[in-house]
Amino acid sequence: MKDLTLSPIRARINAVADHLTASERKIANAILADYPFTGLESIQQLATKTGVSAPSITRFVSKIGCGGFQDLQRQLIAELKEGRRSPLDLKSSQKPVGHSDFLSEYVSRVSTVMREMAETVSQAQFDILANLLADRSRNIFLLGGRVSDSIATFFSVHLHQIRGGIYHMPDNPEFWPEHVLRMRKKDVVLLFDFRRYQPSLARLAETIAEKPGATIIVITDKWMSPAARSADHIVALPIDAGTAWDTVASAMALVEALIVRVSETDWEATQKRINDWDGIRFAMPGYDQDRLDGDGDET
Repeated sequence: MKDLTLSPIRARINAVADHLTASERKIANAILADYPFTGLESIQQLATKTGVSAPSITRFVSKIGCGGFQDLQRQLIAELKEGRRSPLDLKSSQKPVGHSDFLSEYVSRVSTVMREMAETVSQAQFDILANLLADRSRNIFLLGGRVSDSIATFFSVHLHQIRGGIYHMPDNPEFWPEHVLRMRKKDVVLLFDFRRYQPSLARLAETIAEKPGATIIVITDKWMSPAARSADHIVALPIDAGTAWDTVASAMALVEALIVRVSETDWEATQKRINDWDGIRFAMPGYDQDRLDGDGDET
């Protein structure tokens, strides 16, 4: 059995969810609903909020592998700090990559991250995401942080070719109200946000969640973007390759898998969309005959 003490508190709670009593589920739900901040309140405040006794809270804390309520809070604070580490902070604690065989060793580290991602994201969770994104009756709105928006861009470029109703939101918040006002009840908002999180994304997610309607998906890391507090679905990916720079390889692999799965959900519709798309694209100025023949053009 996996050692719970090596996992973030959120993951530990989810791991024991099926074995919690009714009172313990109240505690778990309260902590997860406003993670990690509810867990940083006093034990008396948490007891009042949940209607559960302090001894029950102590038993719950022990069940998730903490040495007491203060230990729970120390670990939650450590998670908050970990989520704000910069490349300079990470450099001081990195495991050096051997320069004599740098590329193969780095690829080995990334491969470990990819295997961890495959174990972390369940098939059921992947299916939920794919089904939401493949539903052509839903508009899809995408946005990422300062760095992770490049992943949203990559994803949206492919989704545009697969189906309609794709909106890659601009990074300037001045233009967000237009998109929020456009969102309908069945629509999907997909946010990418990894550590050194973008505060504006959390505010955007909170604003969207206040309106009944759109489903919010947040793709983040195990330390959790603040935007996850407003999410309907959270995908927490491994990003730590033991260097000064976090890796987005797991996020890109997930996105590529979703591209393939979404495109194949209704391949006949996808094929028609691509044919129509390319027919217009190739008729635009700037496309020479080689490109029309399929040479020298990217996917």
